[in-house]
Amino acid sequence: MILVMTVLKILLLALAAIILLLAAYTYAAARWLEHEYPPSGAFIEVGDQQLHYLAKGEGQSIVLLHGASASLRDFEASLFDGLERDHQVIAFDRPGYGYSTRTSETWLNPEIQADLIHQALEKLNVENPVIIGHSLAGSVVMAYLLKYPDDVSGAVLLAGATHSWTDGVSANVQLAGIPLLGKLFSSTLVMPIGQLLFDGAVKNVFEPEQLTQDYRERTGAILALRPGAFQSSAEDVRNLSDFLEQQAKRYGEIKKPLLMITAEKDTIVPAWNHADRVEKQVPQSVQISLPGAGHALHHSRREEVEGLIREFVSDLPSD
Repeated sequence: MILVMTVLKILLLALAAIILLLAAYTYAAARWLEHEYPPSGAFIEVGDQQLHYLAKGEGQSIVLLHGASASLRDFEASLFDGLERDHQVIAFDRPGYGYSTRTSETWLNPEIQADLIHQALEKLNVENPVIIGHSLAGSVVMAYLLKYPDDVSGAVLLAGATHSWTDGVSANVQLAGIPLLGKLFSSTLVMPIGQLLFDGAVKNVFEPEQLTQDYRERTGAILALRPGAFQSSAEDVRNLSDFLEQQAKRYGEIKKPLLMITAEKDTIVPAWNHADRVEKQVPQSVQISLPGAGHALHHSRREEVEGLIREFVSDLPSD
């Protein structure tokens, strides 16, 4: 019995040591990543949150909202520079991503995130922008259109998530939501495992197309492995389908012009379950599908997407 207790104590001490080592590695790696990919914009206080944003250019305002496991750098590496030549472009780190805070004890659902973006734009004196969202941020764009119809000129969804789905979410996203265990997982295992699997995960977002040159370096996408950022993304993904089941019932209220740019080969946010359904609910919506494109269409088809956005913005009715 004494031998068994001794062995058990040794095993527990070894487990504790491994956990501490993994936590220390995660902390050090996160600090190194922040040194390599520091904030590129400015900060604004909105309610209890501090939002990181980048704003450049003049003209019709365009607001860019990134998807899950990303940051405003995703647009810096794709659409930002091109659109900034003749528009005022504002890209945000959504709450909990990049360098924006996420201090709420309750989930900051797409409607709340839309509220925060709206408040930030008011503080920045931005009027009647065009709101653009990629992937998960499509839900935030739709929430914005529903809540602030008089404060937006139009919207663009880039492979945007708009409706619920039935096949659940990945195991790591589920694990992140378990009290205590989820935070332990995020603070110890996500960083080292994520670094090993990172390239494969990114390739999956682009499939069947090839990664664009310097994607990893320019987007700083690996920042998403930091504990807080991973928790924020997992929380959004985990709760989004149920939220969209209710929000989608109201899409018939949307009256502003809506362009949906979709990717024919997108298996992450397939058009048949999202944009196709929006078309039936929103008469002012138009869908343009890019043949052969994957989910990261704003990178792989940057010039084409940029051109479609420019044409959409130029055709918007003047106030």
